[in-house]
Amino acid sequence: MKIEEYEIMYNVEESHWWYLGMQKITIAVLERWYQPGSGLRILDAGCGTGAHITSYLANYGEVIGMDASQVALHYSKKRQIKTLLQASIDDFPLCSGTFDLVTSFDVLYYARNDFETLLEFKRVLKKDGRLLLRLPAYKWLKGSHDKAVDIKRRYTARQVSSLLEQAGFVVEHCSYANTFLFPFAILKRMLDRLINRKDVSSDLTTDFGSLNQLLKHILMLESGLVKKQRLPYGLTVVAVGKKAQE
Repeated sequence: MKIEEYEIMYNVEESHWWYLGMQKITIAVLERWYQPGSGLRILDAGCGTGAHITSYLANYGEVIGMDASQVALHYSKKRQIKTLLQASIDDFPLCSGTFDLVTSFDVLYYARNDFETLLEFKRVLKKDGRLLLRLPAYKWLKGSHDKAVDIKRRYTARQVSSLLEQAGFVVEHCSYANTFLFPFAILKRMLDRLINRKDVSSDLTTDFGSLNQLLKHILMLESGLVKKQRLPYGLTVVAVGKKAQE
């Protein structure tokens, strides 16, 4: 990912509609299995600038934030996160059976081999531990944002479920999210291609102004649905896998 994107991320994570909406959706899914104060041991694999940890993951237990980027960890430290590890999801030196929960938000597509990374996530989980994944959907939605943040892969819900099962997880939940705004995203991608947009800036650089609050509330409305149902399409795939008995 371009280094300047980390600063942009750090500056908008606590106010941008997408981050706030996805945070509410992720918490809703997480609380199907865990409640704040559960005392979990959590690995946030690809923690970025740390907002997931300070905003809500720390409420569920002790979190280790892991990221390959020294720049990302610099911003995580600015959030006063103390337990951080610089390591890639391709190779991280953690003991087997250590964590109750591994979270990985929009990171797995960076892996050299996403299946092997899922095996590593399973390895570091305790018996009956869970993996919470979030990933961008649909290869045909690739655009300038993908170039800016170096998204190597997009996934369908079926692909995510299949990968999890092959890696030895029981898929407890897998749904699309960001469904209500899906038509507008398609329109934006079509316009970008029509005008042959050349810049490679991420979507985070767009100033939504007064629309930010509206978009946030629309996305937040999905939280109850994604928690209980499997939405048929959307911009994001959200999945929970439980470590299968061996």
